[in-house]
Amino acid sequence: MVDQVLITDVVLRDGLQDEPIAVSTEDKLRLAHGLIDAGLTSLEIGSFVHPRKVPQMADTDALVARMSGTPAMLHTLVLNEHGARRAVAAGARHARLVVSASEGHSQANAGLGTFHALDRLALAAEVLRAGDVRIEACIATAFTCPFDGDITPARTARVADRLVSLGARVVHLADTIGAANPSQVASTVIAVRDRQPSLLVGLHLHNTYGMASASAWQAIQLGITRFDASLGGIGGCPFAPGASGNIATDDLVNMLHREGISTGIDADKLTVVRDQLAALVGHRLSSALASVPAGPSAFRG
Repeated sequence: MVDQVLITDVVLRDGLQDEPIAVSTEDKLRLAHGLIDAGLTSLEIGSFVHPRKVPQMADTDALVARMSGTPAMLHTLVLNEHGARRAVAAGARHARLVVSASEGHSQANAGLGTFHALDRLALAAEVLRAGDVRIEACIATAFTCPFDGDITPARTARVADRLVSLGARVVHLADTIGAANPSQVASTVIAVRDRQPSLLVGLHLHNTYGMASASAWQAIQLGITRFDASLGGIGGCPFAPGASGNIATDDLVNMLHREGISTGIDADKLTVVRDQLAALVGHRLSSALASVPAGPSAFRG
């Protein structure tokens, strides 16, 4: 059993990209600093994609530049060489290369099949290395795909191999449509680690069918200590039909603290930022704790 977990909050990227409104840079900055004050040491704050495809991410360059010097790891997504050059120019220090394990989602998301997309990412990785940017990676549809169905652990492990060869120090396995079950998560984690025993593996879980917490708990039994989560459980993928919100940061913290696992996060401060987020997006958040009546914190720890 692990005793400490690193949570990367992805609400500023994966959360806000699926909202019908574009949250202002100033409001994003307020959310980011609120999360850092609550104890988050790792945030995913944007993606270097074409603003016509994801207009909510059009200010990523400005957000990275304005958060320079912030005492937290600030991750951004990079899908190609142009995005990598933007990341370096903006002063990014951490970037995540993104590729889909499935052919269908890769075509919908990147316009290329998986291994052609990996070839394109090789050019991006070269730019990032030259710019002294730390490279991580995320494998979308690592377990199941809205177009292709279930993905074999061996295929996801092959994709992870290639990402490691590009310089990725951490690889996050993403349940993009929230359809994976704990057994699938376990078998894929094991397959990746069998081929890359020194690789740091993380999980990026969505909660479409309510299995994200169970999958996270299964992964913890295997020693996984890195998880992405989105405050309030908001988010989704514009290019994956049926994708819904992420595992909620507040719910994940609640579970971990109740099990005696440290996160370094102040749950009460996190609640304050969650309320600010709800006011910004103008709708009810999907985390379980967002529906709990106001009162003493249920997840202090």
